[in-house]
Amino acid sequence: MRELNTVHLNGLRAVEAAARLGSLAAAADELGVTPGAVSQQIVKTEAQLGRRLFERSPRGLAVTDAGRPLLARLSRAFAELAQAVAETRHRDDSVLTVSVAPIFAARWLVYRLNGFAERHPDVRLRIDATTRLVSLDASDVDLGIRVGAGRWSGVRSELLLEQEVFPVCSPALAAELREPADILRLPAVVDEHAMFSWDVWLKAAGLAGAEISVRHSFNDASLALDAAIAGQGVMLAWQTLAGYAVMKGSLVAPFGVRAKTGFGHYFVTSASRRESKAALAFKQWVREEVEEGMRQLAAMPVPSAVPPS
Repeated sequence: MRELNTVHLNGLRAVEAAARLGSLAAAADELGVTPGAVSQQIVKTEAQLGRRLFERSPRGLAVTDAGRPLLARLSRAFAELAQAVAETRHRDDSVLTVSVAPIFAARWLVYRLNGFAERHPDVRLRIDATTRLVSLDASDVDLGIRVGAGRWSGVRSELLLEQEVFPVCSPALAAELREPADILRLPAVVDEHAMFSWDVWLKAAGLAGAEISVRHSFNDASLALDAAIAGQGVMLAWQTLAGYAVMKGSLVAPFGVRAKTGFGHYFVTSASRRESKAALAFKQWVREEVEEGMRQLAAMPVPSAVPPS
C-alpha cells in the first residue's frame, strides 16, 4: 500500500478515465473537470510513475505498450471501488433509481407511473432526468434508458423499441392534408438536436429530394412538440415523444407512413453488477407499456384516409 503514497489518486483516476473513454474531453466530462486539468493530471502521473502511459497525436491519445497492463488493472480496480461505493450508498433497496432523458420522462414516463406503483407498491422510483450518460458503476443509478445505436462501452444494452419517425401536427392543420405531398405546404418546427432529418421520412413517403420550409427551430424536442400542438407547424416526431399527444387528440399523425432512423430506445445496466428484482420488474413493466402504446397508436384512424367533404 505504501506505493500508492507516491502517486496521487486523482491522477490515477484521470489516467484510467482517459484510457477507458478514449479522449480528454470524455474523461473531463465524467470527472467534472476541464480537459486541461485531465491533461495536467496525466502528465504528473506519468512523471510520478517514471514512464509514458499515452502517445499523443492529432487524433487523440493512444495507450502505450508499457501503459496497457497498468491501465487494464486500474480499470478493474476503479470498477470495484465504484461498485463498493454505489452499494454502500444504495442502502434502501426499496428505491429504484432510473436515469432517463428529460424528454422521455416528461412526454412518456410520467403519464404512466401510476400503473407501476399499483403493480409494485413496495418499490419507490427515483427518476434521474438527465441528458448526460451517467456512469452506472460510479453512481447509485440502477438502470437507464438511452436513445442511440446501442453501442455504449461499459454497459449491457437491451433494445426496447426501434425508433420510427412520422409527421405530427394539430388537428386544424391535418384537415388540409390529403396525401403525403401536401405536407410540403406546411411550415415545419424542428428540434435542432435531432439525430435525423426530414429526408428520412420524405424518402419513405416517396418524396425523396423534396424540401420542407422551417418556420421555427428549438434546442429542445419538447418545445418543438408544444409548438406543433399550438398549431405553429408540423414536426417530425417519434413514438415515445408524440404518442400520448396523438392518443389524446391534441396532435394528429397523418398518412400512417413511418420511417426507421437506425436508432432505438435501449435499457442500459451495469456490466459488472447484478440487476435487482425491482430493476427487472421495471423493465418488464416498461416493455408492456411500450407494446400497449404501439397497439393504441396503430389503431388510431388515419385522417388522410377520409375523403374531403
